[in-house]
Amino acid sequence: MNLGKAIKSVRRQLGITQYELAEICQISQTSLSQIETGVKRPSQRTMKKICAAFEVPESVLYILGMQDTDVPASKRDIYAMLFPSIQSLALQMVSSEHSKLLEGEIA
Repeated sequence: MNLGKAIKSVRRQLGITQYELAEICQISQTSLSQIETGVKRPSQRTMKKICAAFEVPESVLYILGMQDTDVPASKRDIYAMLFPSIQSLALQMVSSEHSKLLEGEIA
């Protein structure tokens, strides 16, 4: 599980800087950097704040952070077959939520 990579990916996709996300989540930019690089795991409270900032359910970040090593060897074939579609759906959810954000800012 690489939650940090998922957070960084979504943050970049949404065009949010590390500084901006850290401010929104009321954590230091150093802490966010450590989360994104995998040095530190986000607390449950921080995860909730990050998800609120991205306007996505936590499950989206967990899906995007999944790696094949998280799956038992006996299930990796089915994981390899299904995961690209699941990941694509999760990314669409991020994009669709971001579109709603932009529409709200324009209106």
